[in-house]
Amino acid sequence: MERSYVRDLKSGESVLLKGWIFETRSLAKIKFIVLRDVTGMVQCVVSDSKLFEKIDNLSLESVVEIKGKVKKANVKAEFALKEIEVEVLSIDVLSKAENLPILVNEKEGKVGLDKKLDYRWIDLRKPSNLLIFKIWTFMEKAMREWWDKEGFLQVYSPKFMPSPSESGAELFEVKYFGKKAYLAQSPQFYKQMAMASGFEKIFEIGPVFRANPSHTTRHDTEFTMIDMEISFIGSHEDVMKTEESWISYFISRIKEEFGEEIKKTFGVELVVPQIPFPRVTMAEAQKLVRAEGYTGPNDDLDAEGEKLLYGIIKEKLGHEFVFVKDYPWSARPFYHMKKEGSKDITKSFDLIWKGVEVTTGAQREHRLEILKEQAINKKIDLGLIKDYLNFFRYGCPPHGGFAISPTRFLMLMLGMKNVREVTFLPRDTERLTP
Repeated sequence: MERSYVRDLKSGESVLLKGWIFETRSLAKIKFIVLRDVTGMVQCVVSDSKLFEKIDNLSLESVVEIKGKVKKANVKAEFALKEIEVEVLSIDVLSKAENLPILVNEKEGKVGLDKKLDYRWIDLRKPSNLLIFKIWTFMEKAMREWWDKEGFLQVYSPKFMPSPSESGAELFEVKYFGKKAYLAQSPQFYKQMAMASGFEKIFEIGPVFRANPSHTTRHDTEFTMIDMEISFIGSHEDVMKTEESWISYFISRIKEEFGEEIKKTFGVELVVPQIPFPRVTMAEAQKLVRAEGYTGPNDDLDAEGEKLLYGIIKEKLGHEFVFVKDYPWSARPFYHMKKEGSKDITKSFDLIWKGVEVTTGAQREHRLEILKEQAINKKIDLGLIKDYLNFFRYGCPPHGGFAISPTRFLMLMLGMKNVREVTFLPRDTERLTP
């Protein structure tokens, strides 16, 4: 008999189920098992007294296979996908679980995050955690639908680099056959190379590494990044238009597929954002937040400033997203293009969602001599970036792009408090295992 999945069960059929023991209950003349597989959970009813001893010896999270008959349930269980249950004819243990260090069927909040992460492979068995990764998988599917429709190409850039791609302060240095190499902080240089190669529209999904000593709810030392870059743009406005179209599309697809489950499981009503997203310059943003008592940096927004600005925009415009554009040169890297006629303002932006920055983007400087001048201005040794500068010697179109972290995006989408809760296996300043 072929295996059946919980989501496919139909009343009246004989089935072979395989999965984990989520719960057990005993009454005088009947016993119940809640079986969980990757598609859902179903109540299994044991009325044959010959099986009672075997059921009594079952431990939670043991892996079993059950042969039985599907029938209509008298009462639909709270957790069940359908109004059915399985009459158990036989049960075999494939792998018995020892005493659990953390429970899978307990209510949230009883175990701290650190302990959950110590036993992450068990914690991930919780249906709510499984749902996170189903949503992430579908999110990338929806992203790819949009990329395919818009003619984007996928690239995979190297993660060993001879020089920093961002600030030199957050580098992981590694030995590389007698030379020094660094783990990539971003694919920034290589996605610009793709523009010089004539690819015109590209995306990448891959790991990045930041030796950031911060231990915050939204920072990791290794995480996934989604990058996009486009050519022949007029300004950073074209990049923002691209991003808002992309985000609105994949959020609408997620709402179609998982909106009800997200609301039921996480208590979040997913809102599809209207286009265009609100835009404010950094100068305008500073005026708005300082009127609310903000005392942070003048050329950027810290976490407090982002939250204040979001609250203002949400109240005035009813929108969860806001682009903050035209950042001062002092707050941006050397490859961001400056606005025409300005020495101090760049064609760059951040995107804030629900009070948290989720994107940094810009039009890049593609003119070699200006790029070199800006690097020198930022006190960057041109010898360290000579290979990068070569990309612009033989013709390169005006271009720009942005990057988002899907874990940060999912954290905000699902109302979680920490990116580690939506990361398969987090890595931070203190965690290298499991």
